[in-house]
Amino acid sequence: MKKKTIYLSLSADIIHTGHLKIIKKAKNYGNVIIGLLTDKAISENKTIPLINYDQRFEIVKNLKYVSKVVKQNEWDDTINLKKIKPDFIIHGDDWKKGPQKKFREKVIKFSKKFGIKFIEIPYTKKISSSSIQKKIKNIYLDRESRVSILKRLIESKKIVRVLESHSALTGLIIENLSVNKNNKIQTYDAMWSSSLTDSTLRGKPDNQSVDYSTRISGLNEIMDVTTKPVIFDGDNGGRIEHIKFLVRSLERAGVSALVLEDKSGLKKNSLYKNQSGVKQESIKKFSKKLYAAAQAKISNDFFIVARIESFILGKSLNDAIKRAEAYVKSGANAILIHSKSKNPNEIFSFSKVFLKSKYYRPIIVVPSTYSKTLEKDLIKNGIKIVIYANHLLRASYPAMIAAAKSILVNQRAIKIEKKITPIGQILDLIK
Repeated sequence: MKKKTIYLSLSADIIHTGHLKIIKKAKNYGNVIIGLLTDKAISENKTIPLINYDQRFEIVKNLKYVSKVVKQNEWDDTINLKKIKPDFIIHGDDWKKGPQKKFREKVIKFSKKFGIKFIEIPYTKKISSSSIQKKIKNIYLDRESRVSILKRLIESKKIVRVLESHSALTGLIIENLSVNKNNKIQTYDAMWSSSLTDSTLRGKPDNQSVDYSTRISGLNEIMDVTTKPVIFDGDNGGRIEHIKFLVRSLERAGVSALVLEDKSGLKKNSLYKNQSGVKQESIKKFSKKLYAAAQAKISNDFFIVARIESFILGKSLNDAIKRAEAYVKSGANAILIHSKSKNPNEIFSFSKVFLKSKYYRPIIVVPSTYSKTLEKDLIKNGIKIVIYANHLLRASYPAMIAAAKSILVNQRAIKIEKKITPIGQILDLIK
């Protein structure tokens, strides 16, 4: 008599007693087939797992009571269920609320349609993969693992969402903030270490007045209390002879990517209307700088990003494409194409051509001036990373002005107290 089959979907980032309990119970009904969620599937609603799919596959397939492991590319179990047609579907009952609720309803409907026995097993209380993962990250996430997370995110997500962080406090906001929109959890995937915000925070102009050692010192404070990957804004990288030291310092700190822009001389912020006197480095010279950076890195997962300023300086699409292809040949792992236009047309014209190039690499954008553009439109046009480059600092400035002004006007603090975070909440913020 043919043995019955049981389908059980798992993320299995952290194998704990709850997982073992449900697998053991499933075995009582027959051969257990595990639908193992890929990094792509998990990252749609949760933080990307600590270990990648191949490593998780090896662990799960060697668990007692597991007969077979199959890849599950979506949260929706029914995609695999249609192919496998098991006799039983088993799941923990922790998906009755939140983003998984709609998938539970689909599975119930599917099981009734095909006469499959659907069994829910009570979730083991006081055990959570997410909370265990968070504790492990905070204690054990080494720099090499942190460097690699960005590459895994690019491979797993439709778009990687990055927000500027200029202090440990903003890092904690990015680390912990999430919203439930249309039954889907939205978070920030990574942090942007901006030269503009680092300079402004110190009351200095955005022209590389703040040296790299000072910026990296501040960056280390952020890295101490967070686990998400960091992309570092390196301006033009300085002298080519010094670039290898910058790469090594960032990689040691656990940074995932260094962005270098192809301008020469004293920096002038790209969003200034007047770019007179600003020069773009020759392709040959900037390619040498990228090559030096690529040769200096230790990990293959550390990204060297070439930021192209052609559109900023009024040059053509052909110039931008020519530079992108040359930069990739010289070692760039991604291309940041910049624009100060009020719409994304320049960016999308670039992506349309570059996506077809044999030298294609992931495209990064910074939509500071075309901020009406939706992420879904960026995805549609092949953008892999979006950086919101200065918004936390800009948000803090008017809030601080308002607080300071209120105290001056009222000659006491009670009026503003009602609009700002209670001191108790501030004290409780740092666990």
